[in-house]
Amino acid sequence: MRYEPLVYNTTMLNDSLDGVTTFLAVAETCSFTTAARRLGVTPTAVSKAIRVMESKHGVTLFQRTTRRVALTEAGEAAFLRLRPAALEISETFAALGGFREKPMGSLRITAPHSASGLLAALVPAFRKAYPAVTLEISLDDAIVDIVASGYDAGIRLGDSVEKDMVAVRLTPEITWSVVGAPNYLAIAGRPTTPEELVHHQSIRYRFSSSRAVHRWGFKRGKRKFLVDVPGGLIVNERRLLVELCLQGLGLAFVADREVREYVADGRLEPFLQTFIPNEGGLYLYFPERSLTQLKLRVFVDLAKELTAS
Repeated sequence: MRYEPLVYNTTMLNDSLDGVTTFLAVAETCSFTTAARRLGVTPTAVSKAIRVMESKHGVTLFQRTTRRVALTEAGEAAFLRLRPAALEISETFAALGGFREKPMGSLRITAPHSASGLLAALVPAFRKAYPAVTLEISLDDAIVDIVASGYDAGIRLGDSVEKDMVAVRLTPEITWSVVGAPNYLAIAGRPTTPEELVHHQSIRYRFSSSRAVHRWGFKRGKRKFLVDVPGGLIVNERRLLVELCLQGLGLAFVADREVREYVADGRLEPFLQTFIPNEGGLYLYFPERSLTQLKLRVFVDLAKELTAS
C-alpha cells in the first residue's frame, strides 16, 4: 500500500519529543528520584529535563514541594494525551520484533504466466508452513520494476533480471517444442522442418502487457529466424493454449515443462525440438537488502528446496 507523503517540520517534531519519556516517568511515579532510578539517570538530570520542557512550552507541568510532586492542570492535560500515544508507539516497536522472530505480514510476488505451474507446487507448501504470511501473486509477462511497483520479489527468465538484483535459479534451461494432438496430426501430418509450419493451423499466444502476439523462433546452425504460422485462434492464457491444443484445434509452441504429462501419456506429440534454441531458466530475484525480511528469506529457502528436488 502506498501513502501520500506528509509534510513534517522535523525540527519542531524532534524538539516536541524531547523530554517526553522523562515527563511520563515523573508523572507516573510522582517522584523525580523514582523516575531517575527507572530511567537510569540522576535526579538532577530528570529535574533539568523537566525545567527545559516547561521553559520550551511556556507552562508549568508539575507542582513541586519538598514532600510532594504533582501534575498541574496543564501537566494533567499533557499526560492524558501523551501517555496513550507513547504506549502505542512502544507497542508498535515491540510488534516489529515479531517480524524478526516469525514470518508474517504480506509477501508480494510478480511472475510471468509461464511460472504458474511452478507456483502451483510452491504456494501450497508455503501456505502450509507459514500461514501468518499473506501471499499475493501477480501474473504479468511484462518486465516489472519490483521496487517501484511495491513487490518484494519477482520471477523472470534469467536474461530479464537486472544485474543489481540477487537472483536464485528455480529451473534449468527451458527447452521448447512445437506440439500437436494425435487427432490433429492424423489429418494434417507432422511437420519435419519449421518452414512446413506455414501449411498448418496454430494456436497463438498474445502477451497480456505488450499485446504482441508471440512469433515462433527457430535456428538452423548459427542462423535464427521466425516463422509466421497461420491460425484462427489467439489466447493470452497458457493453460488455455495447451487445452485447445489437446483438443486438436492446432499446433502450439510451448515449453516442454508445460506439457510434460501430456507428452508422457501420448495426448500430445512434440517435434522440431532441434530447431528451437533453449532459453535461460526462471529465477527468483529481489534487492539484496530485502533479505532482512524473514518472510522473504523463508520463501526463498522453500523455493530452493522444492526446485532442487
